[in-house]
Amino acid sequence: MDRAPLRLSVLDQSPIGEDQSAAEALRASAGLAQSVDTLGYTRYWVAEHHNSPGFAGTAPEILAGQLLAVTRHLRVGTGGVLLPRYRAAKVAEVFNVLAALHPGRVDLGIGRAGGPADRFPAQVEEVRLHLGLIDGRRPETDQSAPVPPQLWLLGAGTNSARHAGQLGASFAYAYFLTHKPGGPVLDAYRAALTRAGQPGRRGVVAVRAVTADTAAKAEELAQSVLLWRSRKDLGQDLPLPSPASVRAHRWSSLETERAAVLRRTLVAGTPEQVHARLSALAADHGTDELLVNTLTADPADRVRSYQLLAQAFQLTAPRPDAVPV
Repeated sequence: MDRAPLRLSVLDQSPIGEDQSAAEALRASAGLAQSVDTLGYTRYWVAEHHNSPGFAGTAPEILAGQLLAVTRHLRVGTGGVLLPRYRAAKVAEVFNVLAALHPGRVDLGIGRAGGPADRFPAQVEEVRLHLGLIDGRRPETDQSAPVPPQLWLLGAGTNSARHAGQLGASFAYAYFLTHKPGGPVLDAYRAALTRAGQPGRRGVVAVRAVTADTAAKAEELAQSVLLWRSRKDLGQDLPLPSPASVRAHRWSSLETERAAVLRRTLVAGTPEQVHARLSALAADHGTDELLVNTLTADPADRVRSYQLLAQAFQLTAPRPDAVPV
């Protein structure tokens, strides 16, 4: 039996290059979404980060609304809203409005970072109630959208995966953050889905990857990511360095050691090399969709990387009248 074609999606953290402002990074995210809208990607998610010199996306629900307005084909959403920071009912209201304006195109991905996690299950249940996702139950004032957002839970461990499966929600595994194979995590998700009477979904895997027209250029971009992340892990949170800055940098022994660890899960190389590694990663995790996270100091390099990936995977451009699924 032939395996279904691998679907690719975008996870955008709105990276700030060393010569960029946060406003420029946000505009670059809007430009990237428009650039990939017709390339055959499935969804486009924006992340939530606070007090970070390297990421501009502090309000993903606002950015998602802007991206929905300037694209036509992509499903757009969050990867994700940090639910413990907010009132669950307000999060649901925001996404009900987005779904009413853009039916069938809205994803609500939520994570449990950002505050006490003990109330997270109850908060998720309240979000589901206000989205109209619980059969037979409605809030006193039902303002759920005719086509509700698709609910996703984001996580890196089996507890989050089981919770998603028990709720019948979709699940995204943060491989790019954990640097650990997620087979057992996704197995737990699928088992919980089956017990809940909703088998079939496989979950998606979020992976950090970058490619370029030449192997040398791809390696330059990879070195930029590795230096940025190594510094961050060692307590120095900075914007993404340019390839020129990386070439001039004298790596410390600690940075070098950290980069060697990070290199194991960063997928970088020519389009052919990246295609092979991503295909193998998807097969190892039993998934038919990858969320690709690409970080570059220059927004043009990021656009080009996603264009080359679309070509390498032979993604099918949507018809002008195509409806996202």
